[in-house]
Amino acid sequence: MKIGLIGAGNIGKFLLHSINIRELIPDAKIIGVYTPNEIKGKKLAEEFNTKYYVNPETMFQSDVDVIVEAATVQAVKDYASTILENGKDLVLSSVGAMSDHNFYKKLEGICQSNGTKVHLPSGAIGGLDVLKAAQSIGELTSVTIITRKPPNALPGAPLDKEHILYEGSASKAIELFPKNINVSIILSLAGLGTERTGVKIISDPAVKKNSHIIEATGSFGKLSVQVENDPMPSNPKTSYLAALSVLTALKNKDAIIKVG
Repeated sequence: MKIGLIGAGNIGKFLLHSINIRELIPDAKIIGVYTPNEIKGKKLAEEFNTKYYVNPETMFQSDVDVIVEAATVQAVKDYASTILENGKDLVLSSVGAMSDHNFYKKLEGICQSNGTKVHLPSGAIGGLDVLKAAQSIGELTSVTIITRKPPNALPGAPLDKEHILYEGSASKAIELFPKNINVSIILSLAGLGTERTGVKIISDPAVKKNSHIIEATGSFGKLSVQVENDPMPSNPKTSYLAALSVLTALKNKDAIIKVG
């Protein structure tokens, strides 16, 4: 499997190290990378034995099988359509872009026309299989997520006290915290949508790790899942589990037998 990568941040570097150096996915390699920072991109390309593309569209038109976005919501908006139109599958890290219903439907239409797929990793949470099962017959009643993070992981958070930064719908949460609350969007897509998914974001100086409590009700009964995950060592805004979920999505992309 030939992989193209957009982004040279923490998740991008993790994927380069895991795939090109540790060879954790058999017969797979990241053969190209794009980032607007040419100096950084060329340095990464040399370090991880890959090619830096000055023009991302050249990479999309190459012989890669799949493109991984590990950059920003804006990068998804800028490049997703072109990637899919070029017949490449797409794995998204910044799933917050899919909170835009019109954009979601646009990509869906492009995939149908070109035989391509968009893969959305589970990110830093669990329980999505239960939500999808309940919603398959329209009997999911409520879904909420409470996210608690240390202040240095949240913009504008007070450093000296616990503080509720936001409480409301997932659709508004991703507007206000586009780099911090992707989990609410993947939760919404698996369940009731962004308007009916409740989100509470808490800044807490007493915690060192990011945690998420997911609660849901429906005809199946009740779900309560708590995930406490370590941030990536080099960036407290990114959960390590989020990076692992992107790697897993690539591993399972062409699996003959899929679990869950």
